[in-house]
Amino acid sequence: MRRTSRIIRIRRSPEPHGPTPPTRRAVRAAAALAAGVLAVSLTACGGDDGGGNDDDKDKATGDAGTTVTLPKLDGQSLEVAAVWTGAEQKNFKAVLAEFEKRTGAKVTFVPAQDPIINFLGSKIAGGAPPDVAMLPQPGAIKQAVEKNWAKPLGPEAAKELAENYSQGWQDIGSVDGKQYGVYYKAANKSLIWYNAQVFENAGAAEPKTWDELLNTARMVYDSGVTPFSVGGADGWTLTDWFENVYLSQAGPEKYDQLAKHEIKWTDPSVKEALTTLAGIWGTKDYVATGALGTDFPTSVTQTFTGGDQPKAGMVYEGDFAQVNIVEAKAKVGTDAKVFPFPAVGDTAPVVSGGDAAVILKDSKAAQALVTFLASPDAAEIHAKLGGFVSPNKNVDPSAYPNDVQKKIAEALVASGDDFRFDMSDQAPQAFGGTPGKGEWKALQDFLKNPNDIAGTQAKLEADAAAAYGN
Repeated sequence: MRRTSRIIRIRRSPEPHGPTPPTRRAVRAAAALAAGVLAVSLTACGGDDGGGNDDDKDKATGDAGTTVTLPKLDGQSLEVAAVWTGAEQKNFKAVLAEFEKRTGAKVTFVPAQDPIINFLGSKIAGGAPPDVAMLPQPGAIKQAVEKNWAKPLGPEAAKELAENYSQGWQDIGSVDGKQYGVYYKAANKSLIWYNAQVFENAGAAEPKTWDELLNTARMVYDSGVTPFSVGGADGWTLTDWFENVYLSQAGPEKYDQLAKHEIKWTDPSVKEALTTLAGIWGTKDYVATGALGTDFPTSVTQTFTGGDQPKAGMVYEGDFAQVNIVEAKAKVGTDAKVFPFPAVGDTAPVVSGGDAAVILKDSKAAQALVTFLASPDAAEIHAKLGGFVSPNKNVDPSAYPNDVQKKIAEALVASGDDFRFDMSDQAPQAFGGTPGKGEWKALQDFLKNPNDIAGTQAKLEADAAAAYGN
């Protein structure tokens, strides 16, 4: 990205909206993402693994020396549904192509709409469900089980899962003690990306605490650049903001209780988190204009376009933002850098998301595909293509095409079970995963009017009570 000299405009620093709450004991998260680990350019490289054949089985050997044995499936067909588009879909198709090569099966990717549970419901009602679906929420897995759509994993898939995943990742794919989901893809949702030239012009450093983040935002503002880009048109980005603040400030026990609706959204801990968020969302000119009309991809690209006068200096979201950074013609580690979401309490949060493979039509072929997706072999093929992180602990780190992805993946695996899964993804779809409804809508309204903390809590609680049935 070309940089040009400019005169820095000095503006009067605004007063933050509301006090920043005092720090409190927070999560037991693995703070393995040091500020300097993401300091290289993002470069993608392709490649896949070969496999030798025998009369009955196709024995596939991954780069890490692991093996997964798959049956011969000549003449059999499968459909796999997911909401993935663009490069994400293209790279997953490369994994499916390798499965076809090793087994002889034919696999068709079915583009799904969000929320995927509604999409699957229409397919099932029409008598044409896909064989396997990639579900992005534990709540969606539970719904699929309750509706008798999902089928349990067979012994081969369960064995592969047990060998390659920590207990925590196994648990979030299970319902009532039975294993239904394989979390093939994960995301670290505790990162803030920033325009390196903006920080240099402002004399700003990477913050480690919330108070330091507010000071950094003020320095960026005073240099003439709006501090934050927020993709408010996609309500899930706002739930991610809330979850990081809440986990660090209220702690993991409260986080778990709120995720299960064992405490109400009118709880004082929610008020405290919303008050903290209002310190950014409610400060005049701290959020780029038009946030409620800005989707997630645009929120990223507008932070890294416009030379040294972009629309904003920072954007919060997970490791997957790298795809959009590259689309903005910026280089990760040079133009775009990243730091862990700052600690609001004593420890920085680690919030994760992911997509799980769930079988809807039980068959030898469907079980084989999910077994393959639970293996290091499949994950390493996808890892080489970039923009992907696996919770599979036996994936060879060298499979990742750059140090950015490698360090994020290593930190995720190193955290073991010491992470918290995206709270909204654990909720019923009606509350935590539907555009224009529930938590997405309530936090969009809060972004529009950060003064209305009590009203936001009341709306969140009413919608949660209806969705959870209590």
